[in-house]
Amino acid sequence: MNHTRLALGAAVALALTLSACSSDDGERAAKPAAKASGSHTVSTAMGDVLVKNLPGRVVVLGTAGLDSAITLGIRPVGATRSGAEQPFLSYLPTSKTEGITEVGERGSPDLKKIAGLKPDLIIGDKAHDGRRYEQLGAIAPTVLTGSSDAAWKRNFLVHADALGEKARAKQVAAKYKKHVSAVTKAIGGAGAAARTEVNIVRFVAGSDIRVSGRRTPAGTILSDVGLGRPAITNSYDVGPEQIGRADADAIFTSTYGNPGLAKVAEATTSGQWRGIRAVRDSRVYNVADELWAQGVGYTAAEQILSELESDLAMG
Repeated sequence: MNHTRLALGAAVALALTLSACSSDDGERAAKPAAKASGSHTVSTAMGDVLVKNLPGRVVVLGTAGLDSAITLGIRPVGATRSGAEQPFLSYLPTSKTEGITEVGERGSPDLKKIAGLKPDLIIGDKAHDGRRYEQLGAIAPTVLTGSSDAAWKRNFLVHADALGEKARAKQVAAKYKKHVSAVTKAIGGAGAAARTEVNIVRFVAGSDIRVSGRRTPAGTILSDVGLGRPAITNSYDVGPEQIGRADADAIFTSTYGNPGLAKVAEATTSGQWRGIRAVRDSRVYNVADELWAQGVGYTAAEQILSELESDLAMG
């Protein structure tokens, strides 16, 4: 028996296994030179844009673009700040955001910093970046999506197309759907999920309390799982004295900014609050605002699904 050939075969098999793991879990694996070269057209909110097949230096101008890039195994060279204390939202793995250069705040990026990074692709959205589209386009091909966070899945596909990762995007979407099905099953099935009315309540410093509707990223995830929702489509604001309007079987709460200025204690010690079904049944769950209210994309969605399963699963 040729032991040298066996050893070589084992080494090759190990290398292929490691390569596959890297492709699934790490950053973008090397692609054939033929695919890496050349360009393709991406349909965007501003019209068709010609981009490199595999852009290597990407700048993202919002959380959705950053989430998409990280989900697809790509580390941008630059990104806008999230507006939080840390440069990037805490739900994103630090190991994936290390080394990314900040390029200003969302909605007011530093164009000189962006140009200095010599990007070959810029990703943003029309609502925040449309007015400077020509300036950005003079630096690098710029892909802007529509403004609706409720359309985060559709926007992700645009990002994936621009990044040359449409095949991986299909895998990401399939994994999400499988996770959704598992969460629905854990809650007790489609019927039990539909009978469980869920609300998302966000306490905001210096502002009214926001009750999230269906047309938010987290709201779309609840809908995917099949959870019951109050009969509202758009989010609405209430004062502490109106907190009873958030009545539901289960409530997920988050706080943005100083809890005192967000009127958390004022709202949650009131008679209206104590009368809410979720409060009476001890089904109020405090969650991270950076994930549930600010997170946009499949990396955020997968984490929210895990929390839904942990909190709402039948015993």
